[in-house]
Amino acid sequence: MEFFCYHRDRIGSLALRQELVEQHWSYMDRYAAEMIARGPTLSAADGTPTGSVHIVDLPDPPAARSFAFDEPGYQAGVYRDVLLRRWRNVLGRTMWEFPGGRTGGTRFLVLGLGWGSRDPADVAPPADRDELIAYGPLLSDDESTWLGTAALVRAPDPETARAVLTPDRYADIEVHHWQFGGRPS
Repeated sequence: MEFFCYHRDRIGSLALRQELVEQHWSYMDRYAAEMIARGPTLSAADGTPTGSVHIVDLPDPPAARSFAFDEPGYQAGVYRDVLLRRWRNVLGRTMWEFPGGRTGGTRFLVLGLGWGSRDPADVAPPADRDELIAYGPLLSDDESTWLGTAALVRAPDPETARAVLTPDRYADIEVHHWQFGGRPS
């Protein structure tokens, strides 16, 4: 089962985040085989981390909750909240298999938050997939309810990134600068 996990940083937690970076990486190393995508969201103003995205393939919802809430940064108070949803990997690949590679261009997390009572939108990716790093619907634990869509995309600007989702089909669409994560090589 695939899960989308977005830890959003608490204001003023940068020093604590930096202090825990090795513990965070060591924790994530335990999930290397299950990882579909990972990386921080960043402030557009100065590149400061604002959150942490992880898309993982885990056995069940309890394992996903353990993954999200046992993470050292969460335990220490780095994050203000956590968005954890079932996710479907419609591209069928990991971020490391993205044809565009790890570098070059600007990357974004596009997060479409569903209305809750409307028909699903953007369940299938747009026809032009070349700039999609990861893409899939956000679902309830039993996959019976569509809750939104999450995409990692390479785009020249936030407006172009936002355009991968249909604007009037969501309660809100968030666009965050994002970069490939993991240990520096």
